[in-house]
Amino acid sequence: MYAVIETGGKQYRVQEGQRLRVEKLAVGVGEKVNPRVLMVAADGEVQVGTPELESAKVGLKVLRHGRGKKIIVFKYKPKKNYRRKQGHRQPFTEVLVEKISV
Repeated sequence: MYAVIETGGKQYRVQEGQRLRVEKLAVGVGEKVNPRVLMVAADGEVQVGTPELESAKVGLKVLRHGRGKKIIVFKYKPKKNYRRKQGHRQPFTEVLVEKISV
């Protein structure tokens, strides 16, 4: 059984017991989150929402918050003495998919 959920403006295909990193959520560690469920597939039967399934629930448990690896943003224009260097670390929330129910 798997489901497609939406959180943080992105869609994820999840299964029970899976850990995944999503965009940072404003909830504490150990709390439960119920995202929008767009699709559920179980036993060869697929249910698709328009746009979401009201009857389906996916329970996520927040494991931790963190920041990703640093990336370097470097802007450069040749012959104009224009150089800008900036670093960025994207914040994330790591969640555990506890239960998928229809």
